[in-house]
Amino acid sequence: MSRAGSASWLFVRTNPGITAGGGMLLLMLLAAFFAPLPYDPITPDPTNVLQTPSGQHIFGTDANGFDVFSRVVAAGQRDLPLALIGTLASLLVGLLVGLPLSTKSRWSERLMRALDAFQSFPLIVLSVTIVSLTGNNIQNIIYAIVIINGPRFIRLIRGEALSIRDGRFIEAAVAMGARPRRIVFRHILPNVVDVCLVQCSLTAANAIIVIAALNFLGVGVSPPDPTWGSMVQVGAQGIATGQWWVAIWPGVAIFIAIGSLNVLANGIQRRVEGS
Repeated sequence: MSRAGSASWLFVRTNPGITAGGGMLLLMLLAAFFAPLPYDPITPDPTNVLQTPSGQHIFGTDANGFDVFSRVVAAGQRDLPLALIGTLASLLVGLLVGLPLSTKSRWSERLMRALDAFQSFPLIVLSVTIVSLTGNNIQNIIYAIVIINGPRFIRLIRGEALSIRDGRFIEAAVAMGARPRRIVFRHILPNVVDVCLVQCSLTAANAIIVIAALNFLGVGVSPPDPTWGSMVQVGAQGIATGQWWVAIWPGVAIFIAIGSLNVLANGIQRRVEGS
């Protein structure tokens, strides 16, 4: 391993934000895909309806007889990958649009004003409408995440690229005859990676919220497939009558996932500021 690589690995090991946030996120992914489940998450047991948490059902059961623990863990198989895929798709949109717009030309300014007008709409409402009209499937949820978070990446990447273009090393590259494409891929793109990593962590946390909100409103992944948002929606109906466990545990899973990503973002931000 090179000296620079060793230094980076040492920083990751000694950075509590990256270690704690990344470790918890990895643990949740491993549990979602590889942890043995005590019960089938999509097969209800009508004889064990609304059982309180116990040794047999550690998170209790819901009104349909589903084991809450099994469904909370299994829901991570959909919610976490969807958030990560939606984040990567948003990043790709930001790169494909933000980098070409990183000039001070008149047309790029006009396109940014159009983007500002688009962001003035309530994007979560637009996303709910699109998913509702086009059908409940995973692809449409990813589109919803991109609609909400893509403009943020575009603005971030364009702003960073504009500031980099004012650097002396860019002027030197232009003076040496470097082509615009080479300047973008050789000099600008590597210098926006760090801020993109921070934004990716924050966007993934926001994507968890978007997915949970869509499923809470009844759009997104169709039942009986478990999702954290739909479980909270079902369980919320029983909180007033004392069945708190149905909604609390998927809510805790959402909280831990979002918290882990925010802690990871803070750790990466420290890495960027310290580099």
